[in-house]
Amino acid sequence: MHAEVRTVWAGGALLGEGPAWDARSGTLWFVDIKRRLVLRYEPASGEVASWSAPAQVGWVLPADDGRFIVGLQSGLARFDPVTGAFDPLADVEPDLPGNRLNDATVGPDGVIWFGSMDDGERQASGRVHRFDGRRVTATAIAPVTITNGPGLSPDGRTLYHVDTLAGVIHAIPVAADGTTGPAREFVRIDPTHGNPDGVTADSAGNVWVGLWGGWCARCYAPGGELRREVRLPTANVTKVALGGAHLKTAYVTTASIGLAEAALAAQPEAGGLFAFEVDVPGQRLPLARSGCA
Repeated sequence: MHAEVRTVWAGGALLGEGPAWDARSGTLWFVDIKRRLVLRYEPASGEVASWSAPAQVGWVLPADDGRFIVGLQSGLARFDPVTGAFDPLADVEPDLPGNRLNDATVGPDGVIWFGSMDDGERQASGRVHRFDGRRVTATAIAPVTITNGPGLSPDGRTLYHVDTLAGVIHAIPVAADGTTGPAREFVRIDPTHGNPDGVTADSAGNVWVGLWGGWCARCYAPGGELRREVRLPTANVTKVALGGAHLKTAYVTTASIGLAEAALAAQPEAGGLFAFEVDVPGQRLPLARSGCA
């Protein structure tokens, strides 16, 4: 399927990340981590609204109490877009102040799976955690410097965890009680093609990944075979979310951070939000457990 990529927001995010489709309102939520912004794109109007967060913000997810849960460098918080309030919800890694939260998804049961990383991108201190609406639990997945994903298969039994610096997407079994099994290599990305960033799985179990420095988003079949590659007009592609009325519009976040002046001149849309159509619809994102519903 030929993809016609369109620019839906040319806002020049420093580090655009965490796109999530909110079926309740028909809007796309995402963040600019380094500018500490929560953003909402309304396809009907083309407008993008923003809210300032109290710390670096890695992701924003619709919750079952009508509000949102966000991953801040300081921990989890409830976010109310009506008031703009960020209310602390749970501490994460208080003993690692140099870490921040980086990416997340929601399982069929409403549990949030999210990763942390060393903000300086040097130490292997990034872990994958679960939040069930009551407490944060660290998984047994080995720590890495930059975690991305996690993404989940449609049945919630396979977790896709990205070790960005190693260039590997791992597939990890998830038991009914939420414990994780041994990792296997799902896909290894040639470093000359870029580094794997955020991942999301569609309704058929295909896995979409953004390639940082790779100018593209890729789709891999459940067996790891490359199904599709979509080129973007900027190098640092961070993550794909599948949304729209039929969950067949791919929304792609990108970043402008770290690009030299010449590169920025050559990529005037760096940090923008892009969209293209897909042949296989996404999964409807479950509402995250907030502990308040």
